[in-house]
Amino acid sequence: MAGPCAIEGRDMALAIADKIVTLTGKLGIPYIFKGSFKKANRTSGTSFTGIGDEKALRILREVSDTFGIPTVTDIHESKDAALAAEYVDMLQIPAFLCRQTDLLIAAAETGKAVNVKKGQFLSAGSMKFAIEKIRSVAPDATVALTERGNMFGYGDLVVDYRNLPEMQSLGVPVVMDCTHSLQQPNQAGGVTGGNPKLISTIARAAVAVGADGLFIETHPNPAKAKSDGANMLPLDQLEALLVQLVRIREAI
Repeated sequence: MAGPCAIEGRDMALAIADKIVTLTGKLGIPYIFKGSFKKANRTSGTSFTGIGDEKALRILREVSDTFGIPTVTDIHESKDAALAAEYVDMLQIPAFLCRQTDLLIAAAETGKAVNVKKGQFLSAGSMKFAIEKIRSVAPDATVALTERGNMFGYGDLVVDYRNLPEMQSLGVPVVMDCTHSLQQPNQAGGVTGGNPKLISTIARAAVAVGADGLFIETHPNPAKAKSDGANMLPLDQLEALLVQLVRIREAI
């Protein structure tokens, strides 16, 4: 799963998708385009939240139709589920909302695949309850879990790679979020920081451990991204990283 943090515009989304489709096609990597249609989880009230819900969702549908690929987007409220499900193939539950029963059930009721990010405050084993909530209303639902680190004090995250096999033991594919796991939240300025130079470290280790997939936010110019630029991978660095990851995957 890869793409920008948020949908900033049509041309940007299509350009990023075009680049990644070409790379993943050449390397034989299954690909889901990621883009948030809105950002409801900003620290500061002045932060960018989106270009308009349906406008962004229509862009996600255009990406899917243009390149023949599935798409995934975040939802933050139960009412978002049915709306987003009209446009995308997978609904994503943000980490800090992974215990919200009504949100999980609303996502399940759409019949779409659901990717649940593990809360920064939860153990891997506790994610079984998120799966149970989804399957209580959609027994055959396609569910994935995503590891994105655990809080380490007030302003940092740490990745415990034991979480990957433990969540895999719950019988679902497990994805490693290689960019959000490097966030440095709760900064004084109200904008989350990051440590993007370690993205390749997180990704290589996750593939070596046996992750089923990777989640990478990427942008042509992270410094000018409207959301989460501090922990995104520059788009021109993605190819070299994916080549390394395929070699590691083949080795194990």
